[in-house]
Amino acid sequence: NRTVMEMARSMLKEKGLPNTFWAEAVYTTVYLLNRCPTKTVRDKTPIEAWSEKKPSAKHLRVFGSICYIHVLDEKGIKLEDKTVRGIFLGYSSQTKGYRVYNLETKKLTISRDIEVNENATWNWEEKRIEKKIIYMPINQPTTSSLEDNNQDIVISPESPRIVPQQEESSPESTPRRVRSLVDIYETCNLAMLEPGSFEEAVDQEVWVKSVEEEIKMIEKNNTWELVDCPHGKDIIGVKWVYKTKLNPDGTIQKHKARLVAKGYSQQPGVNYNETFAPVARLDTIRALIALATQKGWNIYQLDVKSAFLNGVLEEDIYVEQPPRFVIKGHEGKVLRLKKALYCLKQAPRAWYSKIDQYFTDHGFRRSKSEPTLYIKTQGQHTLLLSLYVDDLIYTGTNTNMMMEFNVYH
Repeated sequence: NRTVMEMARSMLKEKGLPNTFWAEAVYTTVYLLNRCPTKTVRDKTPIEAWSEKKPSAKHLRVFGSICYIHVLDEKGIKLEDKTVRGIFLGYSSQTKGYRVYNLETKKLTISRDIEVNENATWNWEEKRIEKKIIYMPINQPTTSSLEDNNQDIVISPESPRIVPQQEESSPESTPRRVRSLVDIYETCNLAMLEPGSFEEAVDQEVWVKSVEEEIKMIEKNNTWELVDCPHGKDIIGVKWVYKTKLNPDGTIQKHKARLVAKGYSQQPGVNYNETFAPVARLDTIRALIALATQKGWNIYQLDVKSAFLNGVLEEDIYVEQPPRFVIKGHEGKVLRLKKALYCLKQAPRAWYSKIDQYFTDHGFRRSKSEPTLYIKTQGQHTLLLSLYVDDLIYTGTNTNMMMEFNVYH
């Protein structure tokens, strides 16, 4: 769940906790969300909707704070420490107590008797406590007021630091972070500028090569045919878009050029009719992954390359010849599309109709309640597949059956 993971990540970063505590952060996040109002149950908390009792918030503490665990004096040693330092990691589900990481024993314990210092954090590198400094905005006094109130002011180490402000600001204003010029310059040096137009792209060899590869793929796919310009038909324009794809480490994977139609000029009922194409619901994907995990099945992911270019069009769509690839002697002719181009209004639906027919022809059955879930059975073996636009995930009872599907496709 995206909300849970984002909250858990923020909780870890706020107190500087290492990622080894991610499970505790996720558990605490779910615990807190169950006690937060939600519109799903009419602005009630999930706990209240389940138990019909409003949950208490008195026991809630800031996750990751320094806490002190009370130690029972079993040996009767009067000068022995009465508390042990720990990290507050949430709430116990078995008993009424708190989950605490004991900094001395390096173990997770459950304790009811603790004191939490929410303004302190543990420095994991230097093994010491750091106290959070609180800045309180005040109005800058004038010279006359200082002369009238010429008194000594004593600030104890525990007192919050007071910073005079150059301008009046409201307490609600959010402080701004300032980046150094060195960081900004380094970021600018790493920036990748992509061509904004075809004229800019033709001056760079890498983009010229990418454009030529895209045209070859389109022609190999038998996407269009050259015809005379029909009378009374709208001719849709085309343009090139450019994208630099990166590897996970930030290095360049490839330069990709894509020829797209100017679909914004299409008119409903004239250039297209139906545009809707279903995509897999998130619940379906979760259920498929959960089922595979429970059963111990392998699960695979597959990406269909240039998926939308495979969709067969039902309408007569005409586009202009792309720049630099206008056929000599046929400058007045246009291209009639047999298959879709990216950015056509009906391109997603055309692709879905194509892939749906393909799965049906190859022995898959479409779910009646989920149009992007397909099932294929061979004897006692089953293959389950979920489609999200041009991405597939599939799993099943037989590894060989899944490997054959992967190799074949």
